[in-house]
Amino acid sequence: MTFVHKFLSTAAALALSAGAALSEPALIFDLGGKFDKSFNEAAFNGAKRWADESGGTFREIELQSEAQREQALRRFAEAGANPIVMTGFAFGNVLGEVAPDYPDTKFAIIDMVVDAPNVRSVVFNEHEGSYLVGMMAAMASTSGTVGFIGGMDIPLIRKFACGYVQGVKAVNPDATVIQNMTGTTPAAWNDPVKGSELTKAQISQGADVVYAAAGGTGVGVLQTAADENILSIGVDSNQNYMHPGKVLTSMMKRVDNAVYEAMKMGENLETGFNVMGVANGGIDYAMDEHNAPLVSDEMKAAVDGAKDQIASGALAVHDYMSDNACPVE
Repeated sequence: MTFVHKFLSTAAALALSAGAALSEPALIFDLGGKFDKSFNEAAFNGAKRWADESGGTFREIELQSEAQREQALRRFAEAGANPIVMTGFAFGNVLGEVAPDYPDTKFAIIDMVVDAPNVRSVVFNEHEGSYLVGMMAAMASTSGTVGFIGGMDIPLIRKFACGYVQGVKAVNPDATVIQNMTGTTPAAWNDPVKGSELTKAQISQGADVVYAAAGGTGVGVLQTAADENILSIGVDSNQNYMHPGKVLTSMMKRVDNAVYEAMKMGENLETGFNVMGVANGGIDYAMDEHNAPLVSDEMKAAVDGAKDQIASGALAVHDYMSDNACPVE
């Protein structure tokens, strides 16, 4: 049975919206593509898990332009899809305008807060997971210099970077952390060539571990790190498998769980503000057969200790989003 109906264009969405009403949920991916091996792909995996377990079906669309955000939301809502789940902060303003027009439709947005009675807003404590992988980077580094490559230069990605720096400095206060952002437009999420160039530039400055928080751009970061024989750190999904023995770990942002839970609740989706972090399993770091030889017992014990402290509240990692500032650089 085919459980995914893929919309390849706005025209397809328009045509389908004129047909029979839908009873299934819908998933709208952010720019960068469904199989970005990161954020969008994690969302797809959550939807697929729900479909496999429930036997249900869901609709989906991969956006090709910013203009399609509102079109996709309205067409799915008019066609009766419920709930409608979307990935990415960039849907915030559009959803704020669309949601009131469809009071009987439930919406779920990831990485942004939209204050509406029919919206479930899911945000993550990415700074907590970034702190943990920052600790690991500092312990694995032999040069004392590590790197961070972000995607689009926005506060959310600065939040990743700030958590990472805090974790690095907690292990080695004298460490150097080189930071670069890929760009200032949504194209920054899908530019692996630029990711590769930035990685090489950081390596030339002494970095021997590089953390990528850049969506599809990160594929270029991880590839180049492997080619140049340094370590990388993946993000959102578990990317350890992409270069076994070269990816130190991945900062797991359980977007898959957020999508899965939204689709599982269906038309009874619980709306409001939801935070997923270390304490409730929304954030973690990845360990598997692909990176186990890279992580010593000492490293794992130190990171797990910090993880327990974060979960209990004994260790508070500064959130860049709280004041758009980072206490360490």
